[in-house]
Amino acid sequence: MDMFLQSWGEAAYTSLGLFWMAFWAFGFGYLISSMIQVFVTRERMQKAMGDAGAKSVALGTGFGFISSSCSFAALATTRSLFTKGAGFIPALAFLLASTNLVVELGIVIAVFLTWQFVVAEYVGGILLILLMWLVVRLTRPDKLIKQAREHARQTADEDQSGEIPDWRKLIRSREGWQKVANRYVMEWRMVWKDVTVGFTVAGIIAAFVPQSFFRTLFVGSGSSDPGLFALLAQALVGPIAAFFTFIGSMGNIPLAAVLYGNGVAFAGIMAFIFSDLVVLPVLRIQAKYYGWKMALYILAVFLVILVAAALILHYGFAAAGLLPDASAATDITQRSFFAVDYTLFLNLIFVIVSGAFLAWKAKTAGFMASDTDSLSERILRVASFIAFFWLAGGLGARLVLGPGG
Repeated sequence: MDMFLQSWGEAAYTSLGLFWMAFWAFGFGYLISSMIQVFVTRERMQKAMGDAGAKSVALGTGFGFISSSCSFAALATTRSLFTKGAGFIPALAFLLASTNLVVELGIVIAVFLTWQFVVAEYVGGILLILLMWLVVRLTRPDKLIKQAREHARQTADEDQSGEIPDWRKLIRSREGWQKVANRYVMEWRMVWKDVTVGFTVAGIIAAFVPQSFFRTLFVGSGSSDPGLFALLAQALVGPIAAFFTFIGSMGNIPLAAVLYGNGVAFAGIMAFIFSDLVVLPVLRIQAKYYGWKMALYILAVFLVILVAAALILHYGFAAAGLLPDASAATDITQRSFFAVDYTLFLNLIFVIVSGAFLAWKAKTAGFMASDTDSLSERILRVASFIAFFWLAGGLGARLVLGPGG
């Protein structure tokens, strides 16, 4: 029992330590994202994305880059673009870019992994879009696209009203920054469940799951030179592992750090990170928007391209001599999380910013409880509250037993 309690305390401490390391990165990323979403308008880009040409795909990619990294928000915006006339390929380019090419995701990856993973995330995001473009062109699902657009327009509830403000005036106004505050709080509201469950699961896996499990699940993990079969197997297992975590890309990064610390190859980790759009809740939402045929088609396309992208990145980085040294990865439970360093001061800054924005939103707009959450969102909310109890119990056990048991 003492051994279990010690591991429980270690898991809870690791989860909180991981979140402490990442809090400023989340806050900084969401501040930038909120500013861009408030001060950059969408309508002109929507009008320019009506075909599958290079310009439209580039606009979809650029628009995705400046949008939120929350998978579920990205799905809704993609549906909005698609129903308003954006081409299918540019719309998917937006979806892939908005979940792989955003600033905050790169910052969080930099906190938990190495610079090679940050580069691979952005290069891989572009690669995913190019591979998607190729696969859709080859499969030519024209009839399916027409049916999906009709289905999406039937289920859409778009607000077409309101004038587009001048961003130059907006950025100098109290109203503009009030909107940034509201957007910032909404960003956190969209992801707090994913983040809570993701960091809690990462701590549990780090404390309780032995390396032998990862070496069994991810064939060839721990090897300095895994062969093609092992890399392909790991790239296929990555999406399966992500499927069962069913949390967004931001919540998956600490789990990716655990995999890295347990010897999973570069290809397997990148496939895992890229897999936030092939999980069950995303599939269900896609089916609601476009029908099951199109949802399964998109799932198949994304699975093919993420495995291919992960392998291309692995061999490309290997050829350039840029693969990170897995042997240099430290056991995540052995990290020193809390110290008087730049993390402390950056976290204090964003605690103040977050508190001020939260108070401003509460005073000006209030908080409306959502009664339209999907079943998966309600399940995730319950899981997050269970996670809070787990963390509280683990910290209690650590206080009683001490860090070393």
